Amino acid sequence: MLWIRLFLPFAGAYFLSYHFRTLNAVVGPVLSAELALGAADLGLLTSAYFLAFGAAQLPLGVLLDRFGARRINAVMLLVAAAGAAVFAHGNNITVLAVGRGMIGFGVSACLMSSFKSFSQWFPAESQASLTGWIMTSGTLGALAASAPLDAALHVASWRTVFLALSGVTVAVAAWVFLSVPDKAGVPRPQPLAEQWSGIREVLRTPHFWRFAPLSFAQIGGFMAVQSLWSSAWLMQVNGYSRTAAADHLAAMSVAMVVAYALIGLLATRLARRGIGPVYLLGGGMILALTTLFLIITQAVDQHYALWVAYGTFSSFGTLTYSVTSAGFPVALSGRVNTTLNLAAFLGAFSMQWGMGLLIDAQTAAGATSAIAHRNAFLALFAVQAAACLWLVIGMRRASRARGRAGEALEPLSAGD
Repeated sequence: MLWIRLFLPFAGAYFLSYHFRTLNAVVGPVLSAELALGAADLGLLTSAYFLAFGAAQLPLGVLLDRFGARRINAVMLLVAAAGAAVFAHGNNITVLAVGRGMIGFGVSACLMSSFKSFSQWFPAESQASLTGWIMTSGTLGALAASAPLDAALHVASWRTVFLALSGVTVAVAAWVFLSVPDKAGVPRPQPLAEQWSGIREVLRTPHFWRFAPLSFAQIGGFMAVQSLWSSAWLMQVNGYSRTAAADHLAAMSVAMVVAYALIGLLATRLARRGIGPVYLLGGGMILALTTLFLIITQAVDQHYALWVAYGTFSSFGTLTYSVTSAGFPVALSGRVNTTLNLAAFLGAFSMQWGMGLLIDAQTAAGATSAIAHRNAFLALFAVQAAACLWLVIGMRRASRARGRAGEALEPLSAGD
């Protein structure tokens, strides 16, 4: 009963959040053709979602810890619904960017609200599995934003699609508000000044900064690719049609659904056997980088397989949230996760727009579109590799510091 009342409404909300996040990979070429948008314009328009989403994260952490997940998520979904309606009526990039930003702001609470409720209702050893299950629902939203969305655009305009999404978002907001239970016996929220001091505490902790660059580069970078530049690569570099590119993205999303489901099924069991989430995180990031390098160099002529593998291995980046929050008290969980999410969405905004600027600059200098896209992806690879190296160095330093202090080393699954 709790699963139905609590998990399913949050799953529906995060389905919508991820759908809104990734649909521009399919809608983007249509907008570009209709409104004559360049790569930088399209990157800025799409990343307006990430900018607004990221800007909401720090106050969102305070609001979640103060007023609870149910109320905050439901109210903000109504903002997303209004944003979808604004986007549906947009005739220029300014109006479209405002609508896209409202959508990003409105869905910014979906994942963090679920994390907040899960931390209150379920034991710590179940959190990694719950993360896997909620991410599965989100990836189903990404799947719906690939081939199914492309099919919908063959029978309806993109404006009609966004109006329909606006109505669905209102319905999900009502579902969350009416279904999700409030946790009885939760301590009274701290005064606002103390809550903001909690954010400062998070930002002063070396444990947080061990993982924040990975959130910025890997999670943010993957969002930038999945929501826009994946389809651009497939069309501009590999020469596929929009429909064929959407099929590739659908295959990648299916693989991500499977990956998140496996995380949900196995993460808790593996942790009990000494294979903590940080091992899964590290292995997944190394394999994601390897796959991205193979995509860029085209060393393997198996495009479907490479994009499927890239989506699968990148899925393990979501474990950054549970691994990071494990190093803090539960009372700070909302602020830890939203602060880390801020890093991820700043990364998504920076790299999505930055890759567009880099592509436009190179094509203006005479480079082919294929070469410009390849160099932009190489820049992304370099940033992500540096973040992974930072994490490895930080973990080794933490282990040495504990050894010098004469402390027994904690299991890596506890957060380091």
